[in-house]
Amino acid sequence: MDNQPIAISEEKLKELVVNAIKKVYDPEIPVDVYELGLIYEVSVFPVNNVFILMTLTSPSCPSAEVIPSEVEQVVKALTEVNEVQVELTFDPPYTMEMMSEAAKLELGFL
Repeated sequence: MDNQPIAISEEKLKELVVNAIKKVYDPEIPVDVYELGLIYEVSVFPVNNVFILMTLTSPSCPSAEVIPSEVEQVVKALTEVNEVQVELTFDPPYTMEMMSEAAKLELGFL
């Protein structure tokens, strides 16, 4: 049997990808990277290829190498995904306003 990705709608695949990303946490903050607002874009392309554009809380983040590779690993582990590309950007720069309401509540900002 070849390793063809499972047929799935783009919307469902994006939902699975986001749920996988929510398993990745910044080691210094008890909130997942998605709710922190570090994920700028999740795009699904033909044959279940996924592109993720993300940032970090700061360019000097001690976990700068770990977090993007963890995001790539959890998404790549999905049987429905073919290829994954994670791109790191600092434009626009991260601000606390990018956090979800749930993240702000968890961190005591609400």
